Amino acid sequence: MITNMMSLRVRSACAVALFATVSACAAAGSQSRGVQGPVAQTSLKQFLDTLVDAPEFRSAQWGIIVVDPGKGETLYSRNADKLFMPASNMKLLTGSTALAQLGADYRWTTTLLARGAVRNAVLEGDLVVRGNGDPSISAHMQKGDALAPLRALADSLRAHGITRVRGRLVAAPSPFTDSPLGLGWAWDDLDEAYSAGVDALYFNEGFTEVIVRGGARAGDPVRVSTRPATTFPNLIVHARTIARGVKGDTAARTSIALSQDSSHIGVLVDGTIIAGDSIVREIAFRDQSSAYMHALREAFSARGIIVDDAATDSTARVDSIVSMRSPTLREVLPFFEKPSQNQIGELLFKTLALEKTGVGRADSASRVVSRQVIAWGAEADGFAIRDGSGLSRHDYVSPRTIIHVLDAVRKHPDFALFYDALPIAGVDGTVGSRMKGTPAAGNLHAKTGTLDKARSLSGYVTTADGHVLLFSALCNNYVVPTRRVDRVSDALGVYLASMVLAP
Repeated sequence: MITNMMSLRVRSACAVALFATVSACAAAGSQSRGVQGPVAQTSLKQFLDTLVDAPEFRSAQWGIIVVDPGKGETLYSRNADKLFMPASNMKLLTGSTALAQLGADYRWTTTLLARGAVRNAVLEGDLVVRGNGDPSISAHMQKGDALAPLRALADSLRAHGITRVRGRLVAAPSPFTDSPLGLGWAWDDLDEAYSAGVDALYFNEGFTEVIVRGGARAGDPVRVSTRPATTFPNLIVHARTIARGVKGDTAARTSIALSQDSSHIGVLVDGTIIAGDSIVREIAFRDQSSAYMHALREAFSARGIIVDDAATDSTARVDSIVSMRSPTLREVLPFFEKPSQNQIGELLFKTLALEKTGVGRADSASRVVSRQVIAWGAEADGFAIRDGSGLSRHDYVSPRTIIHVLDAVRKHPDFALFYDALPIAGVDGTVGSRMKGTPAAGNLHAKTGTLDKARSLSGYVTTADGHVLLFSALCNNYVVPTRRVDRVSDALGVYLASMVLAP
């Protein structure tokens, strides 16, 4: 037992020392292009095996593959055909399939339809709103103003001579006919913005910000508002204003919690907030279509369009009045891949199903993406696809499948678009703070993935002598802090960027 423990300690120390050596050499190489010394002399296999065989990962499963596509050579492979929970690496499959099958210039369309006649600037009936999953109506994609596209839609309605709707604003039946939530999503995350469900009419990535402001003095009413829309959801405020405590008084602090009210009539705002303090919290909409329609009403009101909500003939003929087209897929992709935006992934997933099968369901989408991945050379037993974002704990992908996808996209005419949409080490997206000051910075373009006990990094990196390599590193079932897993994948990225391959 003593011998085994000593062996574990030595191996762990070697891994840490080797990582430190590579990092130091790579930092120097970032100026000289082409790391010499220990990095050049240590084989990739020895380097990676030492890191992933460290005692801290003895309960974990690692799957890693590195390929030189120019030479058709596999430089390293470990469990490359085993299935792993990919987390947001699933977005590589979704984004690449969308680019291949929808095309870079694909746009979503939202249409306003009149149910009834228009007389003297008044629609004598309902105004029906039909969408098909436009992901772009959000503060994130509209420079902080999520209502801007909806105000533009209102302007178009006015340009067609309509300033009053006698009837109601009505959402057309959604072409997405299954659950707005994915199979295997964690139920206790469903109030979080990153776990919002999706629908054909979609506003602000499925969530609202709740701004909570304490009163001037203890006991004064707490003021609460929402943005970017101000009328939805309904807020039930139980929060209290308290006095600021003395230093070290943990009882006197701002602590605000949001939850869905059990009666489903709004969002409960509870807790305490210090006098004069303010705080912003996020919560997902439970009814995406209603959130969109409330935001549209606000946009109409801002443009002077009145909605009476009177009873009208619901059997009257329906005619299209105006349509709004979204930005192109080429414009949407960076907002999807760089921040790892889950809801865009789900909208792309169901859009693929709707466009290619006529049925906007996740199971149809799974078949569309699966057929594409197999056409790119992956084996049918190398993946299991349940959603488009990677939130599902029933998604499984092998590292080799990811390499097939990366290689296929590399040969696509719009590869530069896909490549630039990925996070860039040390520059932006989910790897913007990683690998800074190394040859991987500004070089490695890769997708991260994170779920409980699942972490991944897959993408492209260019060696010191100009060879583009494909790599995929997936780790499941680890119990150490995630930063320890990142340290291995970052070391891999730095090592590959520092390599000098034989011509």
